[in-house]
Amino acid sequence: MFSAEQSCWFVRKVISWRAVASIAWAVLLLPPITAVFVFLSRFSLIHPIQTISECLSLLTSASSIFSLILLCGVVILVGFLNLENYTVFPTIACSKIALLGQLLHPRQLLNSLVYCIMGVIVAWCCVVTIGGRYETLGGPCAQSDGADGSPQTCLNEYHLMLLLAGAFCGFYHSLLGVIHNMNYVSFQTVQQYKYLRFKGSLPLVVKCSATQALYSVRNYIVVYFFLGYIPKAWICNTLNLDLNGSVQPLDSIAGLLDLSLLYHLWISTSFLLVTWHVTLLLFRIFVTEVFSFPVQSSFTEEAHQCLPKVLSDKQPMILKFLALQDMALLSQHSPSRRAEVFSLSQPGGHPHNWNAISKECLSLLADLTQRLVAYHDTVATNGRAKPLSTGSERKTSSETSMTLGSDDLMSPRPTLLMKTPASVFARSIAGGPHSPLTAPFTPDLDSPFSSPALRRLTAPVEQCSPWFGTVQSPHIMRRVPKLWSTSTDTQANGSPQPSPTSLPSPKQESSKPSLLAQFLQNRKEQVKHFLAKRVLIMYLFNKVPEASSQALFADSQAHIWALEGLSYLVQASFSEDQFGVVQTALPSILSCMLVLQEAVDRHFKLPHASSKPVRSTSSMGDSAYKTLRFSLRASLKTAIYRITTTFGDHLNAVQMSAEHRKRLQQFLEHKE
Repeated sequence: MFSAEQSCWFVRKVISWRAVASIAWAVLLLPPITAVFVFLSRFSLIHPIQTISECLSLLTSASSIFSLILLCGVVILVGFLNLENYTVFPTIACSKIALLGQLLHPRQLLNSLVYCIMGVIVAWCCVVTIGGRYETLGGPCAQSDGADGSPQTCLNEYHLMLLLAGAFCGFYHSLLGVIHNMNYVSFQTVQQYKYLRFKGSLPLVVKCSATQALYSVRNYIVVYFFLGYIPKAWICNTLNLDLNGSVQPLDSIAGLLDLSLLYHLWISTSFLLVTWHVTLLLFRIFVTEVFSFPVQSSFTEEAHQCLPKVLSDKQPMILKFLALQDMALLSQHSPSRRAEVFSLSQPGGHPHNWNAISKECLSLLADLTQRLVAYHDTVATNGRAKPLSTGSERKTSSETSMTLGSDDLMSPRPTLLMKTPASVFARSIAGGPHSPLTAPFTPDLDSPFSSPALRRLTAPVEQCSPWFGTVQSPHIMRRVPKLWSTSTDTQANGSPQPSPTSLPSPKQESSKPSLLAQFLQNRKEQVKHFLAKRVLIMYLFNKVPEASSQALFADSQAHIWALEGLSYLVQASFSEDQFGVVQTALPSILSCMLVLQEAVDRHFKLPHASSKPVRSTSSMGDSAYKTLRFSLRASLKTAIYRITTTFGDHLNAVQMSAEHRKRLQQFLEHKE
C-alpha cells in the first residue's frame, strides 16, 4: 500500500502549481482591467483628450498604486477560495428545502461574509479611483458652522452607497455561486490551448459580469430604498457624523433617479465581477489542462504515479478525472502508449496494465447501472410499488459472487446500491453510503408527501441486481429473469421465490408494537397529513424530477471517458493486440455495456428525463452537468457501434446470454 503522502502527490506537485499559475495570470491582467475601468468611469464625450490625460495621471498616482495592491490581495484571496471550494461534479439540490439548507450552511455563511468584505475593499478602490463626490466618507456640511464655530462634518451618502453596493454584490455573488454551481469545474470535449480557450471565453465573461451587475444593482436599489436608513444611522452614530439636510437623501425615489449614480454603481459592480470571474475562468482553464500519466514505470517509487494505479485511487477526485481523460485520449491518439497497455509483465507474462484499467472502467459502468436500476425501482413505477425481497431472501455480495463464479478476473465486483452520483469516488472517503452526499435523488421518506408504498419500496436493499450474473461471468448460460420484470413471482435479486419449507414460521414473526409505539406512530402520521395540506410546506419539500435525473448523472463524465477508453482500446486491439489480452475480456465488456444501455434507455422513458434543459448564458456557472445524461447515452451507443463495426460477425463467437445476443444483433444490423 502507498502512504497518504504518496496518494496526494498530484495535489502538491500539480494542482497547487496550476492554481498558483492561474492566480499569477489574474494578477497580471489586473492593471489593464483597472485601466479600462478608470477610462469608463471618467469618460466624457465633451472633453475626450482631457479625460485621457486625467486617466493617465490617475493611474500613476500613489492612491491608485495602493488601490492596485489591495486589488491584487483580493484576487489572490479569490483564487485561494476557488482552490478550496472547487469540485468536479456539482451538488444538485432536488428540493427547495435542500437548496435552502445549502445556502444556510455555516461554511456557506462564512464564505458569504468573506465575499462581502472583499466587495467592500474593491468598492473602496473604485470610489478612490472615481473621485469627485464619491471620494471620502465624510465632508463639510453646506449648512452653518457648529456652536463652537468649528465646521460640522456630514456623511457623504454617495461614498457609503458605493461601499454597501460592493458588500451587497459580494453577498449576491456568493449566493449565485451556490445556486448555479460556480465551483463546478467541467472538462472540455474539444481540447484547446489555454490562450485560445481564454480568448474565446473572455467575451462571455464580460457579458455575464455586466448582466449580473445589472441585476445586482437593481436588487440593491430596492433593498437600499427600504433599509438604507439603518446603515446611515449606524455610521453616523459610530463616527459622530451628521446628515446633510440640504442634499436629497439617496434612500428616496428622487435620490435614486440620479443617472450618474446608477452608472457608477453599475460600472463599479461590473469591474468587481470581471476581476473575480477572470480569476475563476483562469483557474478552470489551468486545473482542467490535460495531464499525461505514464502507463508503466521501471522504478518502484514512481509506481503510484502510473495510470493503472491512479485510476484505482478515490481521492482526490480531480486526479481520477484527469486519469480517465488521459486514458480516453491515449486509447484514441497514442499507438505507442496503447502498446504499453497491451503489453505483458516480465517475468510472468500477465497483462497487469490492461487488467487494472479495464477492471476500473467496468466497475464504474456497473456502479452506474446499479444506481439507474435503484432509481427506477424507487420513483418510476407509475404508482405501483415493486415488491422487494425479505431479509431472509437477501444475499450478501460475497455469496452472490461465489454463486456467479470467481474465475472471471475481469468482471467488476458488485457493490452496494448507492444513492448518490458521488458514490463512485466518495465511498472510500466518506465511509460508505451514509455520507452526507447520499441525498441528491433519495426520496425523503419523512416528508409529508411520501406515500406508504414508497416507504415500503425504499427499504434497505443489499442484494445484487438480477442481471449482474451476465456482467460477472458471461460464460454462465443459466436463464435469468429479464432486467425490468415486475412480476410478483420473482424476487428483486433474480432468484425464484423460496419454497414453502423455507418460509418463516409464525413463531418467528416479530411481535406487535406496543400501545405507546402505536400512539406515537399515529400522532406522527397526523402531523404529516396536517403539513401535507399546507402549500408552502409542499413547495419546499416536493422533489424536482428534473433535478433528480441531473443528480443521478452528475458524475457521468467519468463514465463517458470509461466508455470511450474501453471502446477505442478494444477497437485498436483488433490489429495491435499481439497477445490477445483484450479479447479474453470482450464478453464482460459487451455484457456490461449492453446492460448499461438497457438501463439508460429505460431511464429516458421516465417523465422529465428526456427534456433537455436550456443552458443559461447570464451566469458564470457551468451548466454542462444538466446535459450529461444525453452525452452519456450518445457515447454509450457510439462505443457499442465502434466495437461491433470493428469485429463484425466475429462477435457471434462471443459467449453471452440470449437476451444480450439479441440486443447485440440489433447493433450489428445497425437497427439501434
